[in-house]
Amino acid sequence: MSLPKISCVPASRLLSSIHDLRWLLRSVTPLSVPRRALVQSEYRRPGQPREDKPQWPMFKFDFSKGLEGIKKHFKLLRHEVSGRLVGPEGKPIIEHMLEQNRVIWEFRGPDSLQEWTLSSDREIGGQSEIYLKLGRNSDTCFLYGTLQNAPPRDGETRYSGYCTMRSKQPLASFDRKTHYDWSSFNTLHLRIRGDGRPWMINVATETYFAHQKYDIYSYFLYTRGGPYWQDVKIPFSKFFLTNRGRIQDDQHPLWLDKINTIGFTLGDKAEGPFQLEIDFIGVCKDYAHTEDFAYEVYKRNPEV
Repeated sequence: MSLPKISCVPASRLLSSIHDLRWLLRSVTPLSVPRRALVQSEYRRPGQPREDKPQWPMFKFDFSKGLEGIKKHFKLLRHEVSGRLVGPEGKPIIEHMLEQNRVIWEFRGPDSLQEWTLSSDREIGGQSEIYLKLGRNSDTCFLYGTLQNAPPRDGETRYSGYCTMRSKQPLASFDRKTHYDWSSFNTLHLRIRGDGRPWMINVATETYFAHQKYDIYSYFLYTRGGPYWQDVKIPFSKFFLTNRGRIQDDQHPLWLDKINTIGFTLGDKAEGPFQLEIDFIGVCKDYAHTEDFAYEVYKRNPEV
C-alpha cells in the first residue's frame, strides 16, 4: 500500500501569502467598539460638535455640604421610621381608611415651585418659551409663555411646538425613589383657571421593564377661559396608555399604587401666548363613579 505524497510549499511562497493576508486584514474594520460609544451620552443636536470636556471639574467637593446632606437624610429616615409605626403613610389606620380627599400639590410659597420642572421645544432647537411663577397673592401657580410651531432648521426635525410642566420624582432618605399611593381614590381633582386652550394631563407610573420607560397615561384638560375658577374632576378610569405620544392598542387601567409624576403639556398647534393658573392638585374618592376602565381591553387568559 503506497502512502500519499505530501507536497512541500517553498518558504518564500508561504511568507508571501502571509504578507498578503496581513494586507487583507488591515482593510477590515476592527470588531472593537470605541469606549465612548459604550456610554450613553446626552442628546446632541445634528450638526453640533461633540463636547470632549472631562466631567470631574463639574463636581464640587464641599465637606460642610456633605455634613448637611447626611443630617438631612438621617432626619428623613427618622421621619419614615416613625411614620411606619403610626400607620400607612404616617397616618392612623382609621384615618387612612376613611380619607376621601387629599391635596397632593398646593402652591403656597416659593419652595412649592421647586417641586416642578419646565421643558419646551427650545431644548431641540425650537422657539417656544415657558415660565413658572407664583400668582398675585402668592398662593397659586401661574404658568405662562409663548408657543411657536416653527421647527428647527437642522434638516431632520419636522414637527415642533410644545411646552411641558412636570412634577419631580419623589425621593425618600438617601435619595431612594419613592412613589405616590393613590389606590384609595378614583378621581383626580384640580382647581385651575386657563385661557381656553386644551391641555394634556400626563401621569407616569413605575415601570418594570426597559421598554416601558416611555409609557404615560394621558387625558385631556379643557379650560374655559375667563376670570372664574374651574373645578375639574377626572376619573382615573378615563386615562389611556400612550408611548412616545402614540396611543397603544393594548390598554389597561392606571396603576394607582406607584405614581411617579404628573405633568401638563400644551401642543395644540395654535401659536401665541398662553397661561394656566393652578390652585391645587389633589385626589378624591367619588362613590358615584363605579367604572373600572372606560376603554376596550384584550381578554386575559380566554377560555378555550
